[in-house]
Amino acid sequence: MSAETDAATRYFDAIRAALSGLEIFMRDDRSPLYRHGIVAKVVAEYIARLEKSFSCWRNRLGFMETFKISRAESGFPVFQNVLELENDRRTATERLAAIPSPKELRGEMADFILRHKAFPQALQRSMAERLYLEDVEDGAVFGPFLLAQTAKVSVNPKTGRPYYLVHWASFDGSANLPLIYMATVEDSSDGMVRQLVTSDGKLNEKVKIPLPVDGLLNPELAHRFDDFTEKNSAYTLSPATIANNLDKDFETLHPKQLRRVVLGPFYSAGITEHNSSVAEVLSKVRKPENAWLLTWTIQEVYSKGEKPGRRGLWSSEKATQEFFINTDDLEAARQGVSDYEKHALIPHEAYQALYAAGETEKIFGGYKVHILSNGQVISDV
Repeated sequence: MSAETDAATRYFDAIRAALSGLEIFMRDDRSPLYRHGIVAKVVAEYIARLEKSFSCWRNRLGFMETFKISRAESGFPVFQNVLELENDRRTATERLAAIPSPKELRGEMADFILRHKAFPQALQRSMAERLYLEDVEDGAVFGPFLLAQTAKVSVNPKTGRPYYLVHWASFDGSANLPLIYMATVEDSSDGMVRQLVTSDGKLNEKVKIPLPVDGLLNPELAHRFDDFTEKNSAYTLSPATIANNLDKDFETLHPKQLRRVVLGPFYSAGITEHNSSVAEVLSKVRKPENAWLLTWTIQEVYSKGEKPGRRGLWSSEKATQEFFINTDDLEAARQGVSDYEKHALIPHEAYQALYAAGETEKIFGGYKVHILSNGQVISDV
């Protein structure tokens, strides 16, 4: 096995273990996110897409030798890999039609071995490409941008407006980080209020809504909302900026809360280079599959009040949100959020190594640490 192949194997094993551990954490009823069950469920769906992407990338190495990760920054694959995966997803059906079936390929490989007494590398690559394209064809990967879905519908009894929990995701091309967004948005459109809200201010149970719904529930605004989210999902934009833009761009949509989950950075021994203290200690972990550390940040901005709209003869103003930014916390003010949480997930063996080296306080200051041990996640260590 070449050094490059060995490094790729170690990286894929580590990221698979990390995402699997993160999924366990999200689905655990003791996890802090489980308090908002739907939030944990939404994040777990995107993690499953990421796991699928990594499985496809690993298979792709069977016939393509290019795979680059952001070693000095995020520890995730560079954006080019995400774009290539999306392109392969779109062209998979057409390309599969040009490759013989697995049965035919196996027959040709056996015949080649018997006749040439050598390994049929070209046929092996065709088989690897076929298996990869079959895997990517179903489309459940983490693409450059994943369109919004409405996951929940309810009514705010104070305002009499229906509100939606909407989520979407993007893979940021500059930071090479997966980003997951969730927004709680009230809708004051006359048609939606009439349809969804009963006279006593409750959700109209007679209207059947087959959740999750692709796109924003309001069909008149769904396309515009998709355009907006695609243009306003960059990591460089603060949650407060995105929420304010949403509030400004849609007269009848009123964002009450915006949450962003930033997955990463990811650290893997001998692969990533973005923290020398972490790298040095992780390199001493005995089992390579346990020599990693995954971090993520949950950012939240919420409305502390609404400035009423004004309708006049010559001009009118829409109702606007006043978003709370916690200026008492310098980091919250820098991030443009009301609140944030920094999390770290690490295998037990790696945590022990960091603890023994006296590095835990320096590395995990300000983080909520979760330890993966025997298929379970232990928090609050």
